[in-house]
Amino acid sequence: MERSGLLVILSSPSGAGKSTLARRLMDWDPSLRFSVSATTRAPRPGEVEGDHYYFRDPEQFRIMVRDGQMLEHAEVFGNFYGTPRAPVEEAMLAGRDTLFDVDWQGGQQIRASVLGTHVVSIFVLPPSLAELERRLIARQQDRPEVIAARMQKSRDEISHWAEYDYVIVNEDIEASTEALKTILTAERLRRGRQVGLGPFVQALMREENA
Repeated sequence: MERSGLLVILSSPSGAGKSTLARRLMDWDPSLRFSVSATTRAPRPGEVEGDHYYFRDPEQFRIMVRDGQMLEHAEVFGNFYGTPRAPVEEAMLAGRDTLFDVDWQGGQQIRASVLGTHVVSIFVLPPSLAELERRLIARQQDRPEVIAARMQKSRDEISHWAEYDYVIVNEDIEASTEALKTILTAERLRRGRQVGLGPFVQALMREENA
C-alpha cells in the first residue's frame, strides 16, 4: 500500500543506547534512510560529501537557514550543523522513512517545521542514572570530569521526555529493539499515512457491487 514517509526522531541522554537502537532498527529495515547533516566544519580524512555530511561554507549555511532549507540547526564548538530539508522531503514523498539521531532541541525544531505532521518522536530513557553512569564509564572513552559533565547534561535531556510521542526505558536492548519495531510498524499503518488507501477501498467497493 502506498504511503507517505515518516520522520522518526530518536533522542536520549548520552549512554542510554540511542545509537545502538538506531543501528538495530536500520538492520531490521534497510529501507530506512539515516538523516545526513550539513556542517560548516572541514571534511575529515575519509569523509564523503553526501554520505557522512553535506559540507557547506558558513555563508552557504546561513543562506540555507534564511531560505527555510533547514529543518533544524545549531552551533556546536564554533561550527554549524543542521538537517537539510530537501533530501528528507524527497524521501518522505517517495514513501521512505528518515531516522534522526538528534537531541531534544533538534527534535523541537523538526516538530515545528513544515514537515512536523510527519514526525514520530521517541525518547529513550536509562533504567536509572546509576546505570547510565556505569555505561558511560564502561565505554572508557571519557575522563571522569567529562563523564560528570555528561551526567549533568543528561538531567536536562531527561527533563524533556514528555515532549515525545513514545518513551522507551532501555533496560534490555532486545526488548527495546522490539518496542521500536512495534512503534514503527503501527505508525506506518495509520490511516492518514496510507495515501493509496482511499482508491484501494473504492476499488473494493466497486468489486462488491459488481
